[in-house]
Amino acid sequence: MIVTIDGPAGSGKSTAARGLSQRLGFEFLDTGAMYRCVALAVLQRDIDPADEQAVVDVSRQIRISFSESHVILDGADVTQAIRTAAVTDAASQVAQYPAVREALVYLQRQAAEGVDIVSEGRDQGTVVFPNAFCKFFLIADPEERARRRYDEMQAQDKKITLEEILQQIYQRDQRDESRTVAPLKPADDAVEINTSCLTIDEVLDQLEQTVRDRQAASAE
Repeated sequence: MIVTIDGPAGSGKSTAARGLSQRLGFEFLDTGAMYRCVALAVLQRDIDPADEQAVVDVSRQIRISFSESHVILDGADVTQAIRTAAVTDAASQVAQYPAVREALVYLQRQAAEGVDIVSEGRDQGTVVFPNAFCKFFLIADPEERARRRYDEMQAQDKKITLEEILQQIYQRDQRDESRTVAPLKPADDAVEINTSCLTIDEVLDQLEQTVRDRQAASAE
């Protein structure tokens, strides 16, 4: 069984997907981390994220894996390294390239074969798993999304202003929503949830209840 959770940056989809997978006893697939790995590898090689062919070549060379809550890139733990502002910005750029998305979509579908999984990203319900059992699309006000990201950066002692983060969010939204391949948008059959004023437990309660209800209905 596949459950997808899509949405823009800062909507809470990664936290929600991880929590929902634990509640359901499913595997968790962090597809956003995969694009961040490509971005980090590109930056580590001093490659311009605007150099499409070079980025595509990197995406086909690297090895990405997950170990519990850790992200592994070519054998190295990059769980923290992929969360910097530079990687965040580059990830949005590299995700625009069709060949990069093709390479990672293939890996995502492989990861979901034969297992129950909660997969989060921006095109999981529309492109990667269009026949998923249950699809969600999380949204939140840009200001709230910026505040969440700011709190994360402060906790890591990163020097960036709230206004700078808000501008980055607006720019990333524009790129994600306007790209020609797999633009950010909810699937027609996705359940949309605004997380702006909800706690993570309240979000998880809604997600879990929806999945449980559909499981019960399908079993009748």
